[in-house]
Amino acid sequence: MDPISILIADDHPLILAGLSALISAMPEFRLVAQATDGQQAVDLYRQHRPDVAIMDLSMPRLNGVEAIEQIRAWDANASIVILTTYQGDEDVYRGLSAGAKAYLLKDANTGQLVDCLRTVASGQQFLPAEVASKLAERKGTSQLSRRELEILAHLATGKSNKMIARSADIEVGTVKFHVNNILAKLNVASRTEAATVAARRGLLSVF
Repeated sequence: MDPISILIADDHPLILAGLSALISAMPEFRLVAQATDGQQAVDLYRQHRPDVAIMDLSMPRLNGVEAIEQIRAWDANASIVILTTYQGDEDVYRGLSAGAKAYLLKDANTGQLVDCLRTVASGQQFLPAEVASKLAERKGTSQLSRRELEILAHLATGKSNKMIARSADIEVGTVKFHVNNILAKLNVASRTEAATVAARRGLLSVF
């Protein structure tokens, strides 16, 4: 059987080098391309058509989600693994919604990575227990609207309601309404606590 061809995309040189060395050392895999940003990942995917693409979420030019969306638009059957340090439930949701078949954290061991690559190469989804629990956590909470996420991003920078109203071009009363909804949906009592929960869950990376 031919080895599984792999593309790796990560903007951290040490991570890229280490992962490339690990993949290259295993006969069942064949490293065909390395990318250091999202746009390069898209271009190299189209050039090499790898069996599996390993993608970080945070990259320049195009982030991981944007790159995945472009790859999947070009190849609906693309098998993509997200390998990242981001573990908020919103990060997981956005990555999988974009079309990734697996979501793996960078503290995963070699055995878990190998199992993941084999599973995804066969066309199946791979979700470790800790990632699946993040999705379950998200489903169990009230979701913020696009406007509420925008207000939350402003709130997290310490802006007052007046400053948020000016930035979002809405009335102060409307800002207060959204802030109250945000606190209720996140089940928190203060703006500071809302910002902390938002950062932990990956809600702020939308903006």
